[in-house]
Amino acid sequence: MITSNGNSRIRNIIQLNNSSKARHEQKVFTAEGIKMFMEAPCLRIREVFVSEELESKITDVIQGRAGHVDKDGSKDMESMIKLSDKLSKIQYETVSSNVFKHMADTVTPQGIITVIEAEKRDTAKILELHDGGDLHILILEGIQDPGNLGTMLRTAEGAGYDFILADRNTADVYNPKVIRSTMGSIFRVPVIYSSNLLKDIEGLKNAGIRIYAAHLKGEKTYDEAEYPGRMAVMIGNEGRGLSDDITNMADECIRIPMKGQVESLNAAVAAALLMFGSSRA
Repeated sequence: MITSNGNSRIRNIIQLNNSSKARHEQKVFTAEGIKMFMEAPCLRIREVFVSEELESKITDVIQGRAGHVDKDGSKDMESMIKLSDKLSKIQYETVSSNVFKHMADTVTPQGIITVIEAEKRDTAKILELHDGGDLHILILEGIQDPGNLGTMLRTAEGAGYDFILADRNTADVYNPKVIRSTMGSIFRVPVIYSSNLLKDIEGLKNAGIRIYAAHLKGEKTYDEAEYPGRMAVMIGNEGRGLSDDITNMADECIRIPMKGQVESLNAAVAAALLMFGSSRA
């Protein structure tokens, strides 16, 4: 059991939580909580840290399954049994409760932190997988708020979008706040960062993908536009929107009709409307 805040592995977890550079250099990220551990692909798990408090709770559940404590059939007990089953297949490190609170990124941690290998994403390979078939893409320029990015990723999965293409000014998708907001979608929706978004958008257009820009000056509303099977929606920075250069790459600008004195919506809300609107049957 790790009982010291000065332990090198504990210090590294804190560094990974706080530093995008550290995550990039080590090619890993941290995911806190039981749900994130359960959804993480086993082959990508590099380390797991469990608090002594959670380990004790798991032990009680196992004893309960053996008949030593009351089995109430609760959802919590079922969750603990599934957690125990997965942990039995993976080597993990127990951490004292005080140390775990020190290394956790949340105020009320659930007692488990997973270090996961970051996947290398490639636009060309995804286009190859969807060659000739339907393809829905969310393109982001300068999204700064981690909560917005995480919500967009989660919504993209719900709307049936295939991947997200973002510029380098967009928040780090492996930021712990983003990871928590995705509720597991981070493992299923690829996010690709572009060093030249204009060039990559041009490549998408050459692949037969129609590009739509969310813009206040759009002639059609998002629910009036006609969407083909291969298309992308572009969402810009929370305060500035899309830059002129990126907007000019669009085949069509679309807007969200507004009432009252409101001029725009939260970026994640706008993205949700456009993604679900464009993926309608």
